[in-house]
Amino acid sequence: MIEIDGSYGEGGGQVLRTALSLAAILGEDIIISNIRKNRPKPGIKPQHLASIEAIAKICDAEVEGLHPGSKQISFSPLEIRGVDLNIDIGTAGSIPLLIQCIMPAAIYSDTRVKLSIRGGTDVAWSPSVDYLKNVTLKALSKMGYKSNIQVVGRGYYPVGNGLVKMEIEPSKLKGHDFEKVSEKVSGISHCSNLPEHVAERQASSAAEILQDAGFECDVETECTDYISTGSGITLWSGLAGSVSLGKRGLPAEKVGAKAAMDMLGNLKSKAAVDEHLSDQLIPFLGLAGEGSLTTGKLSGHSRTNIWLTEQLLDIKFDIEKIEKMIRISVR
Repeated sequence: MIEIDGSYGEGGGQVLRTALSLAAILGEDIIISNIRKNRPKPGIKPQHLASIEAIAKICDAEVEGLHPGSKQISFSPLEIRGVDLNIDIGTAGSIPLLIQCIMPAAIYSDTRVKLSIRGGTDVAWSPSVDYLKNVTLKALSKMGYKSNIQVVGRGYYPVGNGLVKMEIEPSKLKGHDFEKVSEKVSGISHCSNLPEHVAERQASSAAEILQDAGFECDVETECTDYISTGSGITLWSGLAGSVSLGKRGLPAEKVGAKAAMDMLGNLKSKAAVDEHLSDQLIPFLGLAGEGSLTTGKLSGHSRTNIWLTEQLLDIKFDIEKIEKMIRISVR
């Protein structure tokens, strides 16, 4: 049985998501202890429960210790199979993070995996669903990953209740050396149960900053009346993106400006992927057994995923500094 210290490195829910998905692929029993040990409220939270339950259903796993606040679980997977799951996180817990838990294992299924997930599409401490669709999945498609995703409704904190549908096809990963891709900046600025000018001001502020810096920019706007109230903007170009969320008392112009300034850092960098995509790609590079990427910063999440992937797979990563970039490659 594999034993993983859940407090290692970044020590958050990412350890759970990556470890369980890789264990499902390997068909190996795993124990994860010290879950979120150093967080203000240690142990499993409701959104983690939903992720664990979902990956367990895909591989008929037996799970012990699965309850709110649990600091240790054991996970015994069987065969990965195609399923049609309806998942309700029950809170504004992140839909993209739940999907991250399922994505590596799902392509090893015998048939298509279908997901219908309710929760948060645009929430703090998580990639937005638009980032997942236009950055993460775009990058993975270069490795042979086959999927499609549809945003049926948006969910913001604290109500959630967004709805995302996704289908993942069985496929074989191939190694890829990610390189810088220069494209115009695209994006979507959205709001729900708020005046249309909120989304428009977010978009205009972001576009003005990027255009003044010499970059072509096209940001769509979306104004709807979902159950959840909120706003946000996601920008993307090549294999980099930025996300900024609205909140009460924060002017829409500042929301758009933050996304634009974060995007400028990515555009001016010579790195192939942004620091958030970097940590997401590491398990897939490990599963492919070859490939590389460059990024501007080796984040705590990336370090944790490198350590965890090396623990579970028979691979090693090389990390080297090249000018102002970090190059991560499968040895």
